[in-house]
Amino acid sequence: MALSEASLSGISNCVGLEGTGEAFSTPIIYRFLEKYVPSLLRSVTNVSIRGAHKIPKNGAAIFCGNHLSNLDPFLKILAAQRPIHFMAKEGHFQKQPNRFVMISTGQIETFRESGGKDALARAVDVIESGGCLGIFPEGTRSRRTERPFLQPGKTGFSRLAAKFPNVPVVPIIISIGAREFMPPGSTLPRLWKKIEVDIDDPITFSEWAASKDGGAIDDEWVENLMSSGSDSIDREMRKLYRRFTDQLIETIRQRGAP
Repeated sequence: MALSEASLSGISNCVGLEGTGEAFSTPIIYRFLEKYVPSLLRSVTNVSIRGAHKIPKNGAAIFCGNHLSNLDPFLKILAAQRPIHFMAKEGHFQKQPNRFVMISTGQIETFRESGGKDALARAVDVIESGGCLGIFPEGTRSRRTERPFLQPGKTGFSRLAAKFPNVPVVPIIISIGAREFMPPGSTLPRLWKKIEVDIDDPITFSEWAASKDGGAIDDEWVENLMSSGSDSIDREMRKLYRRFTDQLIETIRQRGAP
């Protein structure tokens, strides 16, 4: 049975994330690039995209997936055909022209020493404004030198999904080719390498939480949670975040992430 709106509101409030209070809008230059760069990428690369019809055409969405190379954000934008704002580590903002590109396209700088709090607040702004957020649950590009490249997930994106329980989470899986297209340490892409991208069915945190194969919680569970102390709330919410994260990573693995 689906959770009531009161239960979903309670879960959202338990997350403890708030935006900065500043409205977010996709920069004009990003809107311009979105119209022309995807077709250019398609013309010079060998990319196959399956499941494009599953992408929400409008409204807020959280896009996630495996992270094999620096090409991955571009592939996810190409697959979504919508401007996506990624949470990216501060190193991508330190040198030009990278800094100009990241800022002018509205990407979100993540400072690790602050635990990503500022970035999470800005991510809230993106979703509240009806935008698309991109996040890699692994937290960073895989440094593994042999399969499996997919790493355990971090729970930051699950907090965002719980904060906005009716916003679809869309897995975009790069199953073949990204690592070969641009191997770690390389500066030039291998344009002839085939890349396969799979888009899985979107799921909301509210759907997952009520599913017996997901969070397996109901209105009574939420009511009991809300009446407990803050330590108990934090503990139970962390369990939900971890379960949601682990199941999403498993979905990404089953859909072909190497």
